[in-house]
Amino acid sequence: MATDAELVAEARAGSRDAAAELFERHWPAAWRVAFALTGAAAGAEDVAQDSFERAFSALGKFNGRSAFSTWLYRIVVNRALNVRRSEAKRGQANAGPEQAAAAESGGLFDLAEAVARLPDDRRVVVVLRYWLDFTPTEIATVLGLPVGTVHSRLGRALTDLRKGLEST
Repeated sequence: MATDAELVAEARAGSRDAAAELFERHWPAAWRVAFALTGAAAGAEDVAQDSFERAFSALGKFNGRSAFSTWLYRIVVNRALNVRRSEAKRGQANAGPEQAAAAESGGLFDLAEAVARLPDDRRVVVVLRYWLDFTPTEIATVLGLPVGTVHSRLGRALTDLRKGLEST
């Protein structure tokens, strides 16, 4: 099995098979990141797809200082946050149809809704840490932050979540 670095080199050289393998290998996690940040399956699909298009069109600029997956997830996070900001400017609701349907189940939805209400900087670290099981070091790499900042944002987010859930 080829490594991501080998596949990137082959994809840069024009191999569609290598690009397809990178896509297959990283699509599930990219979609999960997008879904966790957008809160809607359709939005996640669009964000993940757009992120792959951007990554593949900029593959020549990928310098290999980080893993391909780290670089890709950073693109996904940035796209998802841009989509959220655009929707907020247009006044669209934050909760997608999936969240609205889940409202009847309570409990877990309360937590998901509380996470959705967090400021973007805190929401991203919570999603990456607790929903996608990234380590603080991996989160720092993906977001281009010091590890201490990641820990600080996680701590603030957990405090916010406790307060939010206690008041419901």
